[in-house]
Amino acid sequence: MALSDPSENRASFSVASAVSDFVRGLGEEHKMLIVLKAQLYGGSWDPMLDDLKNRLAGKPYIFKLATRIKDDVERIERMRSFEQEHQVDLADFVDLT
Repeated sequence: MALSDPSENRASFSVASAVSDFVRGLGEEHKMLIVLKAQLYGGSWDPMLDDLKNRLAGKPYIFKLATRIKDDVERIERMRSFEQEHQVDLADFVDLT
C-alpha cells in the first residue's frame, strides 16, 4: 500500500481553503455572474465577456446582464483569474438554484 505524500494533502487543503474563503467573500453580483456563466454560457467566461464588451461597443450581444457592465467585466476578470490560479470552477462552490 502506497502512502500519500503529506505535501499533496496540505496543497489540496490549501486550495480548498482558498476557494472557500474566496467564495464566502463574493457579493451577490459575483454569484449571479457565476450562475449565468454556468447556465447560459456553457461554463465559460469568454462568451460572457464578449457579450458585455459587445454591448459596450454598441454591437449585437446575446444576453443583457446589467447596467453596470464595466463592473461586471472587472468582477468576471477577477473570478476568472482566481479560477485559473486555483484550477477550479467557482460554479462548483456556489448554489446555482
